Amino acid sequence: MRPDSPPHVNTKESVNVSAKGKRSTIKKIFYSQKIAPYVFVFPFLLIFCGFYLYPVISTILMSFQEILPGQTKFIGLNNYLKLFNPTFYKALSNTTLYTFWTIVILIPLPLLLAIILNSKKMKGKTFFRACIFIPALTSTIVAGVIFRLLFAESDTAFGNSFIGFFGFDPIAWRQNEAALMFLMVGLATWRWMGVNMIYFLTGLQNIPKEMYEAAEIDGANTFNKFRHITLPFLKPVTVYVLTITLFAGYKMFEESYVFWAVNSPGNISLTLVGYLYKEGFQYNQLGFGSAVGVTLLIIVGILGYLQLKLTGFSGKGGN
Repeated sequence: MRPDSPPHVNTKESVNVSAKGKRSTIKKIFYSQKIAPYVFVFPFLLIFCGFYLYPVISTILMSFQEILPGQTKFIGLNNYLKLFNPTFYKALSNTTLYTFWTIVILIPLPLLLAIILNSKKMKGKTFFRACIFIPALTSTIVAGVIFRLLFAESDTAFGNSFIGFFGFDPIAWRQNEAALMFLMVGLATWRWMGVNMIYFLTGLQNIPKEMYEAAEIDGANTFNKFRHITLPFLKPVTVYVLTITLFAGYKMFEESYVFWAVNSPGNISLTLVGYLYKEGFQYNQLGFGSAVGVTLLIIVGILGYLQLKLTGFSGKGGN
């Protein structure tokens, strides 16, 4: 080797050192108590901003605009002032009534089924759980078509044949407002009964058995054990089921759409989401449809806060 030649460099060793340095840096990031939480939360924040926050902000801005093909202009509160009309009141009334009935049915009935399936004397628990839960895997549209066939207006349809057996006259199920509400609530009950039952069943299985044993020693009967042990321990689950049922009720669309789309006689099946769809996409009034959507968001937010406040889950000191 000549005296002026550069010293020999081991390329392989330098690559290994560089790779080790990168791994060490990545390891420090993921194990850092200051940086790691932000690294793991970042994907959620990215998805939240892209698929929720940005659409919400855009909808709020659109609600103050009149949007025409190739033309957009701010019109202030005009879209919100247009909400004071009989069609909006009818949609709000239908949605509220539907939500009320789903809450009345889809909380106590799944709880009762969960208690029965949690009983030691119950045989074939796995089979019945699967049978009750399977409807949740079914498309609402497919199930709705079946409901339309079962409750058709003909005398030979299942619904009219059943009530005819008891001496009642046939009913035009989709033409009658009360009967149509029965169908929509029935479809929701059939589909979501199993989901709520699983929630309650999970809560029941987390209650310590020692509590029931101690209550039996003290002479408590079945009703007292249910009132003083089961219900208090199921309060968090009950509040959760109440919350998701409330939100699901006010965002209901498919159950009404499958029976009458958004053009039912007298708007007997029109919901707030259906009204939004009708104004925004059928009539191409995206600004007014956005105002309906923002109003729905405010209504659901207020009702959600009130029910959490009343149940004691709204603050840091909630149970």
